[in-house]
Amino acid sequence: MYRLNPTSPRRLLLGACALLYAVGPQPLFARKVARPTSELLVDASSGRAIYASLPDEPRRPASLTKMMTLYLVFDALDAGRLRLNDPVPISRNAARQPASRLGIAAGKSLPVRAVIKAMAVDSANDVTVAIAERLCGSENAFAAAMNAKARQLGMTNTRFANATGLTNRGNQTTARDMAGLSLALLKRHARYYPVFATPSIIWRSRRIVNHDHLLGKVSGVDGIKTGYTADAGYNIATSAQRRGKRIIAVVLGADSLRARDRRAAELVEFGFTHLPAARR
Repeated sequence: MYRLNPTSPRRLLLGACALLYAVGPQPLFARKVARPTSELLVDASSGRAIYASLPDEPRRPASLTKMMTLYLVFDALDAGRLRLNDPVPISRNAARQPASRLGIAAGKSLPVRAVIKAMAVDSANDVTVAIAERLCGSENAFAAAMNAKARQLGMTNTRFANATGLTNRGNQTTARDMAGLSLALLKRHARYYPVFATPSIIWRSRRIVNHDHLLGKVSGVDGIKTGYTADAGYNIATSAQRRGKRIIAVVLGADSLRARDRRAAELVEFGFTHLPAARR
């Protein structure tokens, strides 16, 4: 695994996204920040770490939580307990969730396939709670199922208190656990994984663009999830594939959206530069 050399020079990677740098990873913040980011870069084929910084430090997951929510939705689809055209009723509890949300009135419904896209693209909290209630009867019961699945997947430092990742003391994760969940989504739910690369959806004549700003800007990036809450900071779990090789990068706790995106882009470039050496 490569370690950070804080004295290495940085230069712009010509012809690439302005976010990217040819040499990475380097210290991201020139100014002081309250807390450094937690980061992990992984070779998806082997699960080996290419680069890590505080990968086991407890952090808040924010909307990366929805990766697990979707994992359980995909499980239910594969098991036949749910179908893509099944209606998902919107309860009062679901309808009153804070933004991001689609804004569906209580009593209405949305098909499962539309719920999945709204979660992947817009991180919509109202439909997230609705699908949790549809599967387990209540969000609390669904959170228990999330935690059981987390233990099954070896996510030993993760606890979920809700299906959305909205601020709650019970929500906790690490970059290592989120990288593990990313790998599990890629390997066990490859059929559904392409939804994370959906560039946008249309809702009530409004075009909603994917919250993942790396899509279409950083070569090979095809998801996975972004998130933000005041206590979590700006989070991202991203994956990219080039020339048959795939990496996963997780950044937790960046102090701005721009800093998060730039750091994730740096890690992607660094990963593909050093991936062959990491496999030796």
